[in-house]
Amino acid sequence: MQQPHPGSPFPVPRTPSPTDVVFTADFASTEQWVEGRSWAYPGGGPVNPDDDKLDYLVTDPSYCRTGLFRAVRRRDGRWNTGLLTTEGSDQSFMVRSGDVLEARVRLPREVGAWPAIWTWRDGGQEIDVFEYHPDNPNLLEFGNHVRDTGSAFRSDAVRPGAWIDLRTEFGAESVVWWVNGTRAFADRRGVGRRWHAYLIVNLSVCAGRYHPAPAPATREMSYEVSGLLVRRPAPAGGKPHALHTEDGDAQAVPPPAAAAGDAAALDDATG
Repeated sequence: MQQPHPGSPFPVPRTPSPTDVVFTADFASTEQWVEGRSWAYPGGGPVNPDDDKLDYLVTDPSYCRTGLFRAVRRRDGRWNTGLLTTEGSDQSFMVRSGDVLEARVRLPREVGAWPAIWTWRDGGQEIDVFEYHPDNPNLLEFGNHVRDTGSAFRSDAVRPGAWIDLRTEFGAESVVWWVNGTRAFADRRGVGRRWHAYLIVNLSVCAGRYHPAPAPATREMSYEVSGLLVRRPAPAGGKPHALHTEDGDAQAVPPPAAAAGDAAALDDATG
């Protein structure tokens, strides 16, 4: 993978591989994403104080629909925050075992910001593609809550305001995280063969228990996701993909028409 640069919305693939792009994020799409609620929050939101969050989820599209995820201080001490999830959307896309997620993000600068890309389904199935806290400026956090493992990655390339390329391989036997083309962590636990979960992209605000809350003078914060896609290994013999449904049964679905190849898919994704 080449080094990131601000003008590129996606990382360059390390090595072309026989995979289909099964999901390319269009944050403006109401068919792909639901804004301002998630069952990862009690009652679907809007608040989650038990998780040390000052969030108040809002349905205002200016907080998330452009790929710029914002948080703005409220008068009651909470923060209006942007969140998008595929859960409950018309497409209801789920990442599944064997998939590879690639994303390009700009990290926030403000202490108290808590950006993340992660998964959720039925009260769990959480894999953290990344979490970041600017009070630990050179550190990214990864987590596999399905198999109770995780790690942290330190790099001078990770810093407030930096653009970074992320790649997460949701392997059945090992989840592998890459940062700017460097293999950062392989958990050797994996997610199991039948795992599947919805995607969440959001910006939370720390309440101060584990990381400092925002300074009193901070009124707004943001981070940006300029591209996100999910690749799925092409099945042998060109047979249809088997997509696990909510009850765990497998249904055969045809691969997407846009999956002609890695390079072409990235060109299409960038418009």
